[in-house]
Amino acid sequence: MRVVVVGSGIVGAAAGYALARAGVDVVLVDSGAPGRATSAGAGIVCPWSSRTDDDPDWYRIAVAGAEHYPELLAQLAADGETELGHRRVGALCLVTEADAEQRLHTVAERAAKSPAAGEVELIDGRRARELFPPLGHEGPAMRIPGAARLDGRAVRDAMLRAAARHGAQLVEGTAELVADTTVRGVRVGDRFHGADAVIAAAGAWSPTLLEPFGVHVRVTPQRGQIVHLRLPGTATADWPVVLPQSRHYLLAFDDSRVVVGATREDDAGFDHRVTAAGTAEVLGEALAVAPGLADATHIETRVGFRPTGPDSRPLLGPVPRLPGLIVANGLGPNGLTTGPYVGTVAARLARGVAPGLDLSPYDPLR
Repeated sequence: MRVVVVGSGIVGAAAGYALARAGVDVVLVDSGAPGRATSAGAGIVCPWSSRTDDDPDWYRIAVAGAEHYPELLAQLAADGETELGHRRVGALCLVTEADAEQRLHTVAERAAKSPAAGEVELIDGRRARELFPPLGHEGPAMRIPGAARLDGRAVRDAMLRAAARHGAQLVEGTAELVADTTVRGVRVGDRFHGADAVIAAAGAWSPTLLEPFGVHVRVTPQRGQIVHLRLPGTATADWPVVLPQSRHYLLAFDDSRVVVGATREDDAGFDHRVTAAGTAEVLGEALAVAPGLADATHIETRVGFRPTGPDSRPLLGPVPRLPGLIVANGLGPNGLTTGPYVGTVAARLARGVAPGLDLSPYDPLR
């Protein structure tokens, strides 16, 4: 059996890795276009604190994504891949005195059903500042010990290297789908790659791949600008993820680096630029929460196009009108939480194996 995976971001890389480990002949195609979401995204794995509590189907797959990571990390370690920027550092959700008890009740109830979350506790502002020294927060915070951070680029690249060791072929270029009444494969330049199944995991670029065949996937690019700062000489490796009440965030890595983000720009198209307004928004939000970052050094600003769908749920599943085509897309701002799990489910579908969950809420053509 041969499967072509179009797109080698976090979803495509996971699909390719799972297929290659299962002994499938895999071709991974990626255009290398600037603005791929995985290359820019900050890796936060903490679905339990999400306020998307009106959509249990989103929450179900997000928790499955978080709980999939230990298995993935063990597989990668067995394949010699250990440098992933992954650490279980916990998260601090900043709350007010007025909503602290209600938020704690909701999150603790969720965490009790998910062993990966750990035991949630309410701490005071002083303790929160000890854990993340730049904070200026005076109120309470929820601490979720099971939350983790990771380097999305590193995890993706590790999966691609490991997939190649298992025999996957990596091809750079723009894929064009080849199909008649069923999927036949893809063409990249002047070369045809035949396949029994094609996984469309090309993120915000998927409509270009699929629309010539009447497959309309409702995915649009949402620009995110994410700022990387450095606090020279500061040991930041164990600092927790910080989740303010806004949709912005802060997380730290081992090299005195603090990542702050991010904008959610729905009308920027594929304009891959760092803008003054975006930088002002991100830094303004970060400094309002963590004034101790005022003297940090600006290292870089990353720009990525999140593939956003019609709602918060992924677009995941086969396309009945074109047998052999599987869509794995639409993860929006949750790509690094759910991406490896979604890619693994797509790999099962390509192999004709039961996906392990009810896919009806994630219909890719909804």
